[in-house]
Amino acid sequence: VQPNNYSTFYDDQRQNWSIMFEAEKAAVDFSKQVCIAKCNSSPALDSVLCQDLLLGEGQGVEGGDSLEVAYTGWLFQNNGLGQVFDSNVNKDKLLRLKLGSGKVIKGWEEGMLGMKKGGRRFLIIPPAWAYGAQGVAGRVPPDSTLVFEVEVRRVKLAKECSGSDGLSVSSRDSPAPSPVPSSDGFSSD
Repeated sequence: VQPNNYSTFYDDQRQNWSIMFEAEKAAVDFSKQVCIAKCNSSPALDSVLCQDLLLGEGQGVEGGDSLEVAYTGWLFQNNGLGQVFDSNVNKDKLLRLKLGSGKVIKGWEEGMLGMKKGGRRFLIIPPAWAYGAQGVAGRVPPDSTLVFEVEVRRVKLAKECSGSDGLSVSSRDSPAPSPVPSSDGFSSD
């Protein structure tokens, strides 16, 4: 997705195409459908599919950075968006998370890398990168592929949180594995 309602993409012959849409919403909806089609055309989804909807501004986030995000999560059903199982879009509270801390599902940790403040991204996350065979009781059935639209509202870079010695304290530096994400989904820490 490019500024001024353009989308550009490559086809399977590596030819570049650009499409201009009349409205931003049409460009965003088209981009979501491209991501869904990519998911449906892959024999087995074994990694997170990411599609930027709005690029945002500033530096891309990496492990150790703290974010505040607005999100909506759908179940991937019948080759497309199923029912919403979680969202904080119309709530007062944004979700706060530190990338790489293991507090959210692995698909988020992976799929949000490189996002910028004000950026929106569409993620399709296979079960192994989400809640796996357990699911979440009453909300996410076992072995569910999940779809999220995430928007980064605030960013605090890890290097801005550095100690007095000037060294940043970030989870990438620690050899210990991060804890397993909590099964209650996305509670705000």
